[in-house]
Amino acid sequence: MTHFGREVLPYGVFSVGAGPRRVGVAVDDGVLDLAEALGPSWEVPSLNPFLAQGRARWTAVREQVRGLLDQPLVPASEVSLHLPFEVADYVDFYASEQHATNLGRMFRPDGDPLLPNWKHLPVGYHGRAGTVVVSGTDVRRPAGLRGAGPAYGPSEKLDVEVEVGFVVGVGSELGSPVSTAAFEEHVFGIVLLNDWSARDIQAYEYVPLGPFLGKSFATSISPWVVPLEALDRVPVPVQDPPVADYLQVSGDWGLDLRLELSLNGCVLSRPPFAGMYWTGPQLLAHLTANGASLRTGDLFASGTVSGDAVDERGSLIELTWNGRDPFAGRTFLEDGDEATITARTASGLPLGTVTGRIRPV
Repeated sequence: MTHFGREVLPYGVFSVGAGPRRVGVAVDDGVLDLAEALGPSWEVPSLNPFLAQGRARWTAVREQVRGLLDQPLVPASEVSLHLPFEVADYVDFYASEQHATNLGRMFRPDGDPLLPNWKHLPVGYHGRAGTVVVSGTDVRRPAGLRGAGPAYGPSEKLDVEVEVGFVVGVGSELGSPVSTAAFEEHVFGIVLLNDWSARDIQAYEYVPLGPFLGKSFATSISPWVVPLEALDRVPVPVQDPPVADYLQVSGDWGLDLRLELSLNGCVLSRPPFAGMYWTGPQLLAHLTANGASLRTGDLFASGTVSGDAVDERGSLIELTWNGRDPFAGRTFLEDGDEATITARTASGLPLGTVTGRIRPV
């Protein structure tokens, strides 16, 4: 379990032995049991009831928790951590210009790496909420069609994607788009996210409708949800050409998160989140621009986070591009590999961990 200190105060769901699941807050090297500290209404197996109560309640409880930090904690060694919220819907975006450019150069070496729509709207796709799993859950290598023939079999190009996921607390009605200014009214916080990708299955199936079986087999998230209040904000990159009115953002909505990707304990890259082209409020506004509703527990993710430098790339397909060899002749994940994503704020505060180990098909 991550040692969070006393400033981040993330929420999660835990149990002790065969006891019931309940809500807790990570403090130092333990868990503050909110059922013990604040009453039996917190002895629930999901954050969803709390998330649905809205910003005023979130702020009030955070202040209550600050006053309880000297209460006895449940030692981290005694707890089991669970999926922190019931995932209603899952949407994955493609918000990093560096990542989109890298992949565009691989697949369209003689043309513009960015497709014509990329700087006009946040590109995304709807994923599968039922295969979102908590950190520490093993991931089975998926099988699928890798080409004509039919070439059906286990993926030979299994990859990771370093991402940040936004967790929706308050829903919205069908037919009522959510503005960028209303982001904080609806979004409670973030999780770290690994959107595992079978690149060979994806490459064969994605034309013309996009990712499907190459993505839907598993998405891992960290067990602790970090409130927006704990995150450092920075100015967003200049968006050129200007975006549509509904995507306009005021204020500093870049998040200064320092991510790190490790494979089997060896650090491969440190992608910076602050330079993401599309911001959380823009992703939410676009998700609902056609009147699509939100539900408590909705999860929408940034897409792979990558920076300008080679050691800032958030996927193996980018790290090994053009013959680069960051991990001893390996290109994609092998059975038994364990991938870990961690993050810190600009000031060094830990924001959690998401990890998963690959098992055979």
